[in-house]
Amino acid sequence: MPIVPPPETSSPALGYAYRASLIGSAHRFALEDNEISWQAGRRSGTWRYTDIAVVRMSYRPMSMQSRRFRTDMQHRGGGRITVMSTTWQTLALMAAQDDGYRAFIVELHRRLAEHGGRASLVAGLNPVLYFAGAGALALLAAAMAALLVRALVTGEWAGALFIVGLSALFGWQIGGFMRRNRPRAYTFDALPQDLLP
Repeated sequence: MPIVPPPETSSPALGYAYRASLIGSAHRFALEDNEISWQAGRRSGTWRYTDIAVVRMSYRPMSMQSRRFRTDMQHRGGGRITVMSTTWQTLALMAAQDDGYRAFIVELHRRLAEHGGRASLVAGLNPVLYFAGAGALALLAAAMAALLVRALVTGEWAGALFIVGLSALFGWQIGGFMRRNRPRAYTFDALPQDLLP
């Protein structure tokens, strides 16, 4: 009678890597059975899923890559690692890795839930920074509105048109950033889709 091997109970490792800069080495991550292993330059380590205290997802665009996402993980002992959705390829090219990043982050959350992880799952920016930024934007909007009213009252139609155009562009760029990065909590089975590519 042939010997039948037992069924596989462990999940295969899933890896992800990105270059944070042109000069430095790649940051590499692998989701193992019970832990995440990582290497960032000379630093490396393994963290058990149950030792991850906080997972924060956010949207962090740059001039070279407007669709750039970030996930920060914090260890119960105090360490922190960052996973970015883009990688530097040349001096002028930052490439998106949408599919690989999405698969890695979704699988990370699945394994955290599977291993009974009690990490705090937060989305967006730190609330203090977010609301300070929102206050500064409100003051800027009030100033732009005052300038628009002054331009209309004095008949400076070109100036008024410039202010409207600049405000629309600024509102489109900053509005998307603020909308995606509003502070909130989420759950393992309901990841914030606006913070995934």
